Amino acid sequence: MQEELTLTGKVVRGAGYGQRIGFPTANLSRRGYSRLTRKPKSGIYAGTATILPLSPLSPFSPLSYKAAIVIGPRDDKGHPKIEAYLLDFAGVLYGKRLTLSLQHYLRPFVSFRSEAALKGQIRKDLASVRRFSV
Repeated sequence: MQEELTLTGKVVRGAGYGQRIGFPTANLSRRGYSRLTRKPKSGIYAGTATILPLSPLSPFSPLSYKAAIVIGPRDDKGHPKIEAYLLDFAGVLYGKRLTLSLQHYLRPFVSFRSEAALKGQIRKDLASVRRFSV
């Protein structure tokens, strides 16, 4: 990927599938997607996820984590699923604001025939994300 692209939004509840298979993700609201002048192509990216303070007056400093970021299947309004797995993060992000920086395109978004195949590919993607200096 040539130029870094960022997406900022509120973390909302997803279907919970990532949590069920051992890879919990933060799902971003799709609201801001339509306002982007340059839209990312569907796929898996290596990048960073920055947890933002809820208010400019907050004493909380932004925290950044390496992240595997999914720009996935589109809904009926044409907006893609936007979710991120934050490496080495433990906690709850619902209601918080995140900025996702898409820095390296890893691969296209594809469907898998089995959950085992999906989990194997996720492990490979996370290993790739760890190798990038983001």
